[in-house]
Amino acid sequence: MVAQLNSALRMLGVMTLIAGGLYPLAVTGIAQITFAAQAHGSLITAEGQIIGSTLIGQPFAAPKYFWGRPSATAPFPYNANASAGSNLGPTNPALIAQVQARAQALRAADPDNRAPIPVDLVTSSASGLDPHISVAAADYQAARVARERRLSVAHVHALIDQSTTSRTFGVLGEPRVNVLLLNLALDATQ
Repeated sequence: MVAQLNSALRMLGVMTLIAGGLYPLAVTGIAQITFAAQAHGSLITAEGQIIGSTLIGQPFAAPKYFWGRPSATAPFPYNANASAGSNLGPTNPALIAQVQARAQALRAADPDNRAPIPVDLVTSSASGLDPHISVAAADYQAARVARERRLSVAHVHALIDQSTTSRTFGVLGEPRVNVLLLNLALDATQ
């Protein structure tokens, strides 16, 4: 029995070293070499300061900016330490009230816009951190942003087109727009 216990403890030590040390170091090293930007959080810098990440949304409230998906994280929006959806079902009165309030806010910000509001502008994502909106959501906001910045709508649509990421591998997901990158492109034009 002592021999079996000794053998088991040696195997535990070897497997701990391999699975708990060597393997994570190897994977981290490979990630650092092959996907350096992603391994460091896909950070965006301007003038030497980190201003965000392409992986985590940010709140934009000024009418001159494109607005992202609502965030359900607490205690503040886009809190990466509390990634979670609202877990409210489609018939939940609280979700219905939130969607109605968000739709009213969008209509109030652009009363002349009678287009249907894209669903991703009034519902949060499963993580609450989504940095992207659909192309339809960006197009919905284009006239408001153009008016606020005194730009032509065609110019704003061109920026949306430049900021649109196509489907992953050509088949996964939908075309999408990173809100932070689009807003930075807008700021760069002025």
